[in-house]
Amino acid sequence: MNPTDISQIRSFNRTVAEGIGALNEHFLGRGRPMGESRLIWEIGAQGVDLRVLRERLGLDSGYVSRTLAALQRQGLVAVESRPDDRRVRRASLTDAGCAEREELERLSDAVAGGMLAPLNDAQRKRLIAAMAEVERLLQPSLMRFAIEDPTSEDAQWCIDQYFAELNARFEAGFDPSVSLSADSRELTAPQGALIVARLRGAAIGCVALKFHGASPAELKRMWVSAGARGLGVGRRLLEEAERLASKNGAKAVRLETNKALGEAIGLYRRSGYVEVAPFSDEAYAHHWFEKSLR
Repeated sequence: MNPTDISQIRSFNRTVAEGIGALNEHFLGRGRPMGESRLIWEIGAQGVDLRVLRERLGLDSGYVSRTLAALQRQGLVAVESRPDDRRVRRASLTDAGCAEREELERLSDAVAGGMLAPLNDAQRKRLIAAMAEVERLLQPSLMRFAIEDPTSEDAQWCIDQYFAELNARFEAGFDPSVSLSADSRELTAPQGALIVARLRGAAIGCVALKFHGASPAELKRMWVSAGARGLGVGRRLLEEAERLASKNGAKAVRLETNKALGEAIGLYRRSGYVEVAPFSDEAYAHHWFEKSLR
């Protein structure tokens, strides 16, 4: 990477940290570090499971436990087992915690206002537009990709969204029972795998593989949520799938797709997939692709 680019990013990070007061142990003048205040904000009025909190912020369990313990000592947070599943721990704000969150909201608004106050209208518009663009461009660095149990709630949600989109976009709709199978057994090792993409803990996409030893692996169930498109999620899902296919001994990856999915077809071609003769009897396929894995 260009050293000048790296230097600019580091300079930007320092400026933002200084501007929001992240360097001060008493963030926003509340007598606690920024990490504790951020957890108060993330827990919110409804509370949150600790697992979700860790995934959303990308924090290890030890740090979350220590920070929550500090907030408990301050009387701001309560951590209890969930009534419907005693194995799941959930954090919620006490009355004092809710009041503290409201104060943090007020002070954070004041900090944001302080950034805008010295600027004229044109400068404010430029800054807000630039911040929105930077936030969107930074999101890919926060994405996480992992193999997931295809029967999990999030995995099933992704596949349901995938089916719903195909049903809406295909000329005659989509019936999973007519399509070639990729059930949970086929997407569990050693037969296959399902990769789920997450952003701040929320599932935003998936891709599945069926393994056949050294023969080409089958790529299935490629889907990206509408709100995450344009961030390169599809490309990265493909790369993750190809690495996993290679690791499992496949020399190539194959897939079939429908003519209605123009964006996907463009992605496959840009990613090195070559259109080949039909190799399956998929009822909804108009194009068949293959890519050799080196």
